[in-house]
Amino acid sequence: MSEIKSYKDLLIWQKGIDIVCMTYKLVSSFPKDELYALSSQIKRSSVSIPSNIAEGYGRQSTQSYIQFIKIARGSLCELETQLVVASKLDLLMMKNCF
Repeated sequence: MSEIKSYKDLLIWQKGIDIVCMTYKLVSSFPKDELYALSSQIKRSSVSIPSNIAEGYGRQSTQSYIQFIKIARGSLCELETQLVVASKLDLLMMKNCF
């Protein structure tokens, strides 16, 4: 196993970045009237996931890191909820995923 020298070495941060990229691609197909509504909120919650992981790591305190991981987990739940709403509004073709 390699040594962790940066938050960028954390697998959880890397997966968070993947979620952001997938989310941005997904909402690009939303109608333009959703640009500043649900799609904006979905993008913000997805970006919050790896951002909080990085911030917690950068605080160089185990307690802070744990707290920011919890915040990132909350953002993940928020994103999941928003995607369920988008699915129920027929903005997604992923109904069987929820």
